[in-house]
Amino acid sequence: MTGESADLLQHPRRNLGNRYRTQAQKFVRLASKDPERFEDNLAWAEQNARQALLHDFTDERNWRCLADIKVVNGDGLGLCAVLEDIFVVLGRDAEQVEQLKDVDFLMVGLELLEAAFARDPLDPDSWWSTFSDSVSLEKELEDFAERCRRLDFSDQRANIVYGRRLERLRSGGHEDLFIELSRHLLAHRPNNHELWMELGRLYERRNEMDEAWSCYDHVQQLQPHQNPRDLFLQRITGRMMGEEEKPWTSPSIEKRSQFLEQMLQLSQRISSADEPTDEITEPLEEKIAIHPDLNRLQSLIEAGDSSEAFFLARRLVSQGEDWAEEWVQKAKENF
Repeated sequence: MTGESADLLQHPRRNLGNRYRTQAQKFVRLASKDPERFEDNLAWAEQNARQALLHDFTDERNWRCLADIKVVNGDGLGLCAVLEDIFVVLGRDAEQVEQLKDVDFLMVGLELLEAAFARDPLDPDSWWSTFSDSVSLEKELEDFAERCRRLDFSDQRANIVYGRRLERLRSGGHEDLFIELSRHLLAHRPNNHELWMELGRLYERRNEMDEAWSCYDHVQQLQPHQNPRDLFLQRITGRMMGEEEKPWTSPSIEKRSQFLEQMLQLSQRISSADEPTDEITEPLEEKIAIHPDLNRLQSLIEAGDSSEAFFLARRLVSQGEDWAEEWVQKAKENF
């Protein structure tokens, strides 16, 4: 239950964000009018500004509000932490983090924040407009794709921000790029059920039914109260009714395993975990009794590589290894 509440807070809720930001600005004004209660009012202002970000991290005004309060309070280290956090939301980029070394944050921190937003607007429509107005759209898109391939999207907020950007790519007709980069985001954070759903819908429109089924199956696995996979099967069955074509059936074990293997390999490429080494101190009888992938799953979970563990366990389940279902749940709990 605690995990569900935390996930909910990571999804933008604009009205609450606006309310807390307004309260923060009110306390800043009170602080400027009442020197005797300056510190108390500024503390309340910062608390409300943090709540605004907690409820809606996609509104740049909430970041500016908290940054402005840090400057008024003379908190250079706090402003540095704000900038580091926005760089996490925008995908951990070594080039951006490098800018934070040996910087007087009270002097140039706000400029760095504005520079980050100018390059990477949080609003997906504002972000997409920078591409639509470009005379070299294809080159800009390739630069964006290359950047996506090296960024870290394990933070849920980054996954949401870039997921919405990819939706603009898809609606702009760049479907192949959407598919490639969506898989990259999902390899970092496979519990992004919204992006799995969008990917499934695109595959369905392209009549790539096996891939669509796999995506909807992931959604239903992550959100048991939803049933997109079952509804998809109903749509396919209805479409085939009265036709002479052979009715579509869910993909074979080999096809499902292939899909999950591709996601597993992508997750491995971005994983920081070392390959587990085989222990030779165990008795031979135990080695025979234990499935060869069990030790690997244990090592991945212990190392914090939940994404790789998730795809490995799902692949094993698709191959009939029912014991791996427990490890699917363990991986989900660690997202």
